[in-house]
Parts: sequence; structure tokens; C-alpha cells
Amino acid sequence: MKLSSITIAKNEATNIGRCLQSLSGVVDEIIVLIDSASADATESIVRDTPNCRYEIVPWQGYAKTKEYAISLTTNQWVFWIDADEVLSPALREEIKALKAQDTINEAAFAMPRIAFFLNRWIKHSGWYPGYITRIFDKERAHFTAPEVHEGLIIDGPVTKLHADLLHYTDPDIRHYFTKFNTYTTLAALDLNKNNKKFSLADILIRPPFLFLKMYIFKAGFLDGLQGLLLALFSAFYVLVKYAKLWEKETDKNTNPDN
Repeated sequence: MKLSSITIAKNEATNIGRCLQSLSGVVDEIIVLIDSASADATESIVRDTPNCRYEIVPWQGYAKTKEYAISLTTNQWVFWIDADEVLSPALREEIKALKAQDTINEAAFAMPRIAFFLNRWIKHSGWYPGYITRIFDKERAHFTAPEVHEGLIIDGPVTKLHADLLHYTDPDIRHYFTKFNTYTTLAALDLNKNNKKFSLADILIRPPFLFLKMYIFKAGFLDGLQGLLLALFSAFYVLVKYAKLWEKETDKNTNPDN
């Protein structure tokens, strides 16, 4: 198996070097698309990475941008990795062993992902192992196209790998809430496009239920203060997402041309 990787990046100078370095010696081709609105040193870091091709592109949305990245790959097998993710040493070896196999019948491979949140690895809270499909035969896979949290639809069997993909998700609270406003807006747009109608229960029941699920039922309390904050922040995320759905419905009723 020969393997290409795809990554999209905007203002990822803090993360992108660590990500690409972890791919060295594992993938045969690295493709990076840099958002044209990126304003930090991302391009210079990517430019200095061996075995890497990159383009600066206008933002087309998560799914379309990644589909374009796939179109640039020269190998049948693709590894999608985000700029804030890193191959663990064990995952590097597991992928090398996979590539050395004579025959591969699967259409894709999933792997456990562990998140580094506020300086702690989150091992509970419903976040771990959090299997995600990231290695796939590009002829048997395509991206879903929501505004945020895009995924893959695979035509064929998917096998789970054992070693962790490391996700350096939020180094501090400021970073979390910098993403928060954009992601809740995009999530509300997805709900609206899917004809989800706002209900008062969406902000009265869903947020506290998610908190209880993450912190109590999924043992988030074992993740220390970070587990408590993660459950609280996630519940607030749900509240704001549905509040923005309500706002959009109200605005549409007031301004039907929007």
C-alpha cells in the first residue's frame, strides 16, 4: 500500500509542524491545503517540510476543501489528518505494518483518538476511545457535507486499528471559545438546513442531559477538573447551538427574504 495524507490548515503555525513531522517515514505523499485567509507562519512551516506539496486555496467548506485535497493525491489510499493531530509512536508502527501487507480487503481503517484538553489527556467523558475513520480507499469513500464536523461515508468494510491518534484539541480556554462561536453558528445552520425546528426542550433538556451523560454516565469526573469543565462547556455548546437555531428561525419569520 502506498499512502497519501491530506490536511487543511488555517493559522495552524502552532500545530502543523508537529503534525507533519509525525507523518515522516509513514506516508508516501503529504498534501496540505492552506486557507487563503491564513495570516500566520503556517505556509513557511509547510514549505520547509520534505515530501510535501501544498496549495493556498479559498475556503470552500470542510467537505469540499478535503475532496479537492483528495483529488490532488496520486495514491489510492488516503490518510486524512487534521493539523492539530499527531501520530503516536505506536500508531506510526501500526500503519507501517498495515502498509506492508500483501493484500488489503478493507475499504477503510478507523483508529482511537485521544484528546489533550487543557493540559490533560481525556480518557473518559465519552470522548475516548472515540474511533474515527481516517485511512480509506479513495475510490470507496466520500465526505459528508455538513457545515461542521464532516465525516466519511465508506462503501465497504472498516477495520479498527489499536494505537491512538493524538488530538491536541484545546490548549487553553481562550482557544476553546475562539472556535466556539464559529462552530455553534455552523451547527445551527446544519440544523436549519435539515429542517430541524426549535423547541424549548432543546435548551431546557438537552444541555443538562448532555452534562449528566458526560460527567456522570461517561465518568467524566475521573478526568478531574478538566472533565468537569469539558462537560459544562459541552452543555453550553448545545444550548448556544439551539439558541442560534431559534434566532435564525425568528429572523427568517421577521425577514422572509433572508
